Amino acid sequence: QGGREANQLSGDYRYQDGNYEGYAPNDGYYRGGDEPAHEEDAQSDVTEGHDEDDEVYEGEYQGIPHPDDIKEKQKKRAPAVADEYRDRADLMAERMEDEEQLAHQYENIIEECGHGRFQWTLFFVLGLALMADGVEVFVVGFVLPSAEKDMCLSSSNKGMLGLIVYLGMMVGAVTLGGLADKLGRKKCLIISLAINAAFAFLSSFVQGYGFFLFCRLISGLGIGGSLPIVFAYFSEFLSREKRGEHLSWLCMFWMIGGIFASAMAWSIIPHYGWGFSMGTKYHFHSWRVFVLVCSLPCIASLVALKFMPESPRFLLEIGKHDEAWMILKQVHDTNMRAKGEPERVFTVSYIKTPKQVDEFIEIQSSTGTWYQRWLVRITTTFKQVWDNVLYCLTAQYRMNTLMLAVVWFTMALSYYGLIVWFPDMIRYLQEEAYESRVKIFDEEEVSHFTFNFTLENQIHRNGEYRNDKFIGMKFKEVRFEDSLFEECYFEDVTSSETFFENCTIISTVFCNTDLYKHKFINCRLINSTFLNEKEGCHLDFEEDNDFLIYLVSFLGSLSVLPGNIISALLMDKIGRIKMIGGSMLISAVCCFFLFFGNSESAMIGWQCLFCGASIAAWNALDVITVELYPTDKRATAFGILNGLCKFGAILGNSIFASFVGITKVVPILLASSALVGGGLLALRLPETREQVLM
Repeated sequence: QGGREANQLSGDYRYQDGNYEGYAPNDGYYRGGDEPAHEEDAQSDVTEGHDEDDEVYEGEYQGIPHPDDIKEKQKKRAPAVADEYRDRADLMAERMEDEEQLAHQYENIIEECGHGRFQWTLFFVLGLALMADGVEVFVVGFVLPSAEKDMCLSSSNKGMLGLIVYLGMMVGAVTLGGLADKLGRKKCLIISLAINAAFAFLSSFVQGYGFFLFCRLISGLGIGGSLPIVFAYFSEFLSREKRGEHLSWLCMFWMIGGIFASAMAWSIIPHYGWGFSMGTKYHFHSWRVFVLVCSLPCIASLVALKFMPESPRFLLEIGKHDEAWMILKQVHDTNMRAKGEPERVFTVSYIKTPKQVDEFIEIQSSTGTWYQRWLVRITTTFKQVWDNVLYCLTAQYRMNTLMLAVVWFTMALSYYGLIVWFPDMIRYLQEEAYESRVKIFDEEEVSHFTFNFTLENQIHRNGEYRNDKFIGMKFKEVRFEDSLFEECYFEDVTSSETFFENCTIISTVFCNTDLYKHKFINCRLINSTFLNEKEGCHLDFEEDNDFLIYLVSFLGSLSVLPGNIISALLMDKIGRIKMIGGSMLISAVCCFFLFFGNSESAMIGWQCLFCGASIAAWNALDVITVELYPTDKRATAFGILNGLCKFGAILGNSIFASFVGITKVVPILLASSALVGGGLLALRLPETREQVLM
């Protein structure tokens, strides 16, 4: 009978997947086949209060472990032992399989969370960061005319100041983009925005050229790192159906940044009174107020970002399941409350996490000093970033990376080159028109006369000036050639582009003027005296801060609005590849019309057309770059390609600016050929419209 009961029990207790099914109620009592349960008041004193947890295994007192405990320990120990001896390639293959399962599950989770208040809040927070990037591109160009006089900048110094921001952006994109894949999207974005805000704010107060250059370099480094993080961060909260459209809408904030910078420059810089001076050495002119105001979008984004969570997709990638689940539940609940459905329950209980194969060396406090531990952490992190960079060039991604690199570079070379070339050409056309109105005075004789008004755009040849006074006046674009000045008196004179060539100056006094000796070319100075020369450089706002330059940048930024709207509405309908190729080819056609731009209004019109046509390609490039790479490489790849884009911008600025006033053929043909080549190559990229984020 005992044997039959044992066989019956063994048939009832089935073990499946590590769990016992069909098990009788666990209350510590033995129940035979049809034996009725004991009444509660009939329980013996021995079994009263007995609980399953108090049940004693008969071999425990002999030091023999329970068989179930042995199996449990073996089961826990087995994977660790197996991983230790398994080949790394096998572990990576298992991780990739896990990531593929996670990608599809995560897509379903994001769809369950819905698209609503949470995504729109994050949209505006990250939009401010992207707006700060757009502002940074325009700031230096707007302040250069004023800063060159305030800091006495030479032509080479002006060129360096214009390029230094792009250099910082290039380094920041690669470095901080790579770190975002290891330290987290939110943390690295906060670091990059904090760097930009701090050094942009500081640059508005520094007086020396070298320190100002350094501040703009570090400021550019910070904002350059934010761009790849922003797109990687936002994409990981979007479902497949929403991703292309809403990433394109996000790109509009770059346009808003350009409009903001243009409007602030137009309204602040020409007002010289918006500043203060402390003695003769420290001057805070209006262009510094403009630099200060331009840091506000970055500061606003930095503050708002403190209330946003980390990307749950990133947290899952590094094995932090519970944190990711809590954030996804927060997204779900926020959206459901906004839709008026607070009773909707987040049904996800478990999310697949990829196998962790990264090796991170952690030195405990007993094994070294604090700086040794930090040194190892830093070197290990940067080694991992470098490994990510190399991973983008492995066989799986090499072709896509190289093709994207060419497309990014050709787009940046033509776009940034022409964006600089347009204002320079307009300035050149203005100068040509200005020079055509020059007044020429030959062989004039003036004596015992007091000049106390402005002389502008004049050439005086073979003149004679005796016993004349030049007091409290300005010279603008004035040249004296082969003239005689005898017993004249210059006091409190300010000059701009004014020179004396082959003149004879006898017994003349220069008091409190900026007519320095280098402005006298091949002149004979006889018994002449220079007293209390003006120090520093002097601004000429009426000439240098022409509102037309601000208007050109404002219209150029505003002209991308139609292209932004069209690209956002069609991104998920016609696909990323057709958007890039079509936009670049249309932009190349627009370049040829620049041959007919012989006036200021024509150049402004063609600039607006070119900017409006090319913006769709930029938006599609941002989207496809995010979608082509897995989560743990996404920001790194975006940073590399965006860094290459900034390198193209540096080359474009340098090459195109050198041909201003010489020829239009080279810049137009170079931009057109680059756009055609990049557009045709883009058509060979894989379409990512239907794929989930890996």
